[in-house]
Amino acid sequence: MKIKAIFYDFDGVIKDSTNIKSKAFYDLYAPFGDEIANKVAKYHLENGGISRFEKIKYFHQEFLKINLSEQEIAEWADKFSALVLQNVIESNYVFGALESIKTLANQYQQFIITGTPQNEIEFICEKSNISTYFVEICGSPKNKISWCNELIKKHQLSSNEIVFIGDATTDFEAAEACKLHFILREHEENEKLFSTKDIVKVKDLNNLAEVIKNNLS
Repeated sequence: MKIKAIFYDFDGVIKDSTNIKSKAFYDLYAPFGDEIANKVAKYHLENGGISRFEKIKYFHQEFLKINLSEQEIAEWADKFSALVLQNVIESNYVFGALESIKTLANQYQQFIITGTPQNEIEFICEKSNISTYFVEICGSPKNKISWCNELIKKHQLSSNEIVFIGDATTDFEAAEACKLHFILREHEENEKLFSTKDIVKVKDLNNLAEVIKNNLS
């Protein structure tokens, strides 16, 4: 078996930006009170990788008992984007991520699969000067399982030739559904969620080439 492609999640895997989005969700719902805002931030951390549109719809339905129209969901998503965009661009890379991505671009086909909206993740990657290291950059509204299946078919890959590097349950579920190898980028927000999973876990992306070689070949 030989790994030919790497699928990366973005927030919490390439950029250390998970907390930025948690705070933005908290701030977005703070006018409804601390209890609601805390529920929103907690749900976001436990359900990383789901698009903000789905989350906003869920938050209003479940916590506020409000059914938003598609237009209203879009308006709330725009407010969220305004809170996070520049902060994500300016956020630090996960240790070793940038160096590994640059190095591994010569050895593997690399892709980003994220719950961030398509136009936004393309803009973030362009401003971060990393777009050229990826064959495709894939965002919402298409979900991660759909993207995985599409990329496998489009680029004529086999499931056992791909490793998905993620930090969220949606990343793990996509890898499982499509029978991909999986590496967890572990941090304090997801340790409990994955504590019982028998999977490869790393604290950062330093020496990623070695991690892949030692665990997946």
